Amino acid sequence: MKNLFMAIFILFFANNTQAQSYDGKGDIKFNVGFDLYGNGNGIKTTFDYGLCDLFSIGAGASFYLSNDENDYFVYGRTNIHLGMLLDFPSQLDIYPGIEIGYLSSNDIGFTGYLGVRYFFTKKIGVFAEIGNNGAIGLSIDF
Repeated sequence: MKNLFMAIFILFFANNTQAQSYDGKGDIKFNVGFDLYGNGNGIKTTFDYGLCDLFSIGAGASFYLSNDENDYFVYGRTNIHLGMLLDFPSQLDIYPGIEIGYLSSNDIGFTGYLGVRYFFTKKIGVFAEIGNNGAIGLSIDF
């Protein structure tokens, strides 16, 4: 049993050294989490695709559970990834970004945020985005 725990420990940390929060061109990330404030509390899903070492574009949707006026927000998004530029460890990325799209109350929705993403393994990490909307959740690398 002791050997099993030691093997799992070694595999976890060996895999951790391979973790990349943002790989640049062709990088694909899927996030799922909770919108904590802003247009309402609810569920957030996003998809990001890396265009180059600094920029990614994507799309997303938020479904609000606590707001009678706004049921959902469907949007396009873009991020500027600063982790490589600021020479952060490969597991960590900081990215300012914007989301623009359709808010269910027949309005154009806009969100500005500062995000942070940290990967524990090569495929699984966590994210947080703070701005005029806030979200936390799980990030998956494809």
